[in-house]
Amino acid sequence: MEGLLSGAGARLPVALLLLISHLRLSSGACPCEDPALCNPISGARDFEVFIFDIGGQAWKFYDWSHITTVAIFGKYDPELMCYAHSRGARVVLKGDISVKSIVDPAVRAAWIKEKVDLAKRQHLDGINIDIEQEVAKSSPEYYALTDLVKETTEAFHREIPGSQVTFDVAWSPDCIDKRCYNYTGIAESCDFVFVMSYDEQSQVWSECIARANAPYNHTIMEYEKYIHMGINPKKIVMGVPWYGYDYTCLGLIKAHVCSIAKVPFRGAPCSDAAGRQRPYKVIMDLVNSSISGILWDEEQEAPYLEYKDGHGVFHQVWFDNPRSISLKAAYVKKLGLRGIGMWNADCLNYSGGSLAQEQTAAMWAALIPK
Repeated sequence: MEGLLSGAGARLPVALLLLISHLRLSSGACPCEDPALCNPISGARDFEVFIFDIGGQAWKFYDWSHITTVAIFGKYDPELMCYAHSRGARVVLKGDISVKSIVDPAVRAAWIKEKVDLAKRQHLDGINIDIEQEVAKSSPEYYALTDLVKETTEAFHREIPGSQVTFDVAWSPDCIDKRCYNYTGIAESCDFVFVMSYDEQSQVWSECIARANAPYNHTIMEYEKYIHMGINPKKIVMGVPWYGYDYTCLGLIKAHVCSIAKVPFRGAPCSDAAGRQRPYKVIMDLVNSSISGILWDEEQEAPYLEYKDGHGVFHQVWFDNPRSISLKAAYVKKLGLRGIGMWNADCLNYSGGSLAQEQTAAMWAALIPK
């Protein structure tokens, strides 16, 4: 025994524990203290709060009182899965694949089997398909993508009873960024679609000035298009941004018009690529050092602020806050949509300071319609 507890041998028990843990996870053994937590979540909640987690430990500080689904876009964390299940929330995989490859039915079948098997091993509750690639209308890829969603949904529902299959769509059905998908067919084929109502300045055809990431009227108009196409409101979840864009102003006039560099994107003369994405927590840190404080644009119904950097250059930052998100949540309720969600849950400040706690709590609360 003494030999095992000295020198390199002292590390052996730890190595064995790690190996056993790895084998348990890879074989699908339940990593939760209570094995019942490895059972899939079944049933639908009255109101969906769909969130994206990009990894790390921030999930421990989320407001779990309303979360219904967590899409894992970071590293799989069995502890997160166990805790989410203890709160009655689903945890789902991220699904992505080249649209050119899925024209082949065999490729689709292999991909679906791989994802179902992975979900089973990790005790997950479905998949969120996030394919943000160009697809031409009526092309082979157009039909193959709809087939992929239908076949994935059928396989998950069959193999994991109660599982959920969702698909992320652009903020508008009007071939945004050349994504001309069969939106009605996709919505029909899965449990619901998550509308990514952000990055709405990805193609700017008018003058090159800084604008809101997701202006209210612009945003809701597109939901009415989705519904007019024939998509059931109960199959639509609204996505809101927990980040904004920081634009360097080539010129900033007193009327708060910030002219930006011309950065073309897919044919448009300018785009939000002229700006830099900033998470909400970073934007809040800019408030006190800004030259404006938080301003409100009545036309776009969105907040923004202005600051001067260390080189004396003016910036304008457009974002969403509890005020703008509450307006959108009220619209979700009015229209009877399936729910709301955000990209992404790790954008808030979970450090524990009193101001940070207040700001973070307000953002979570804004998701729930009054």
